Amino acid sequence: MTQVVLANDKRFEATAPTTILDAARAAGIVLEHSCRTGRCGTCKARVVRGRTESVGDDSGLSDADRQTGHILTCTSAAIDEVHLDIDDVSLLADFPSRTTPCRIDALDRPAVDVLRVLLRFPPKAAPRYLPGQYVDVIGPGGVRRSYSVANAPSADGRLELHIRAVPGGALSAYWFGAAKAGDLLRLEGPKGSFFLRDVAGLDLVFLATGTGIAPVKAMLEGMADRVTPGLPRSVTVLWGGRHAVDLYWQVAAGGVESLEYVPVLSRAGDDWQGARGHVQQALLDRQPDWSRTMVYACGSAAMIASASEQLVAAGLPPRRFLSDAFVSSSI
Repeated sequence: MTQVVLANDKRFEATAPTTILDAARAAGIVLEHSCRTGRCGTCKARVVRGRTESVGDDSGLSDADRQTGHILTCTSAAIDEVHLDIDDVSLLADFPSRTTPCRIDALDRPAVDVLRVLLRFPPKAAPRYLPGQYVDVIGPGGVRRSYSVANAPSADGRLELHIRAVPGGALSAYWFGAAKAGDLLRLEGPKGSFFLRDVAGLDLVFLATGTGIAPVKAMLEGMADRVTPGLPRSVTVLWGGRHAVDLYWQVAAGGVESLEYVPVLSRAGDDWQGARGHVQQALLDRQPDWSRTMVYACGSAAMIASASEQLVAAGLPPRRFLSDAFVSSSI
């Protein structure tokens, strides 16, 4: 049996072809993860010592990642003793994923191509989760899709989802054509490791594109409700869309005091006076003190990859960039 050793000296056994991520889970250790299919890059880790082999699609790695010795734990297996420059996420062990029935409580359209869905659960059956995590909704015909939870845990146990229309999408046809209040669905979760760590004294920056604002909304609400320990020195939200109508939520409604909101449009008209282009470039233009900055990014895989590369190159410590990339379904 080979072993994997983490930066905080936690160890677990791992034998190929079992992936490092699955071996950790079998040992009761939770590592950073999201899609588990090698495409989002969330589980990226640098190999300090030892050899691994790829046992799946690792398209979530860039050429630069490979050159610097990074792997994806969800698609890599250990050949001999491997030392990784990551820690575990032990808090998530207290929030196990499970499947439960739920019903649609309400639906509305904050934007033409975005549906806001509220789900309710049987008494005492609402899932426990950390703001920022996501769930899988299992709809008609067993079609499964992942959505970030858009609200912090509430007393009534309801979950809020922001769903963007996908042309030709199997579940989009249901959401935007047939879904109604009272429909019975199943939900599996929580999932993923996107949640706020201790950010006390840091300048906290959220980067979001499109419905990537959903987990940011949940984390802001968690901060306002003091669910998250260790409040930051400052909070800035950069939210990007093509046009102003794409920014469908009032960020100030998150309830966090002294929050700075920077809307960023990539296809703005001549009358737009705000930031233009990409959210990561808008952050770079601000020239923050990278030594005191923590970035949480959620949105397209392209935005996440670009932001990670550019911000780290500018001076952001790699461990202070956490992300959740939206990847298209493989089924």
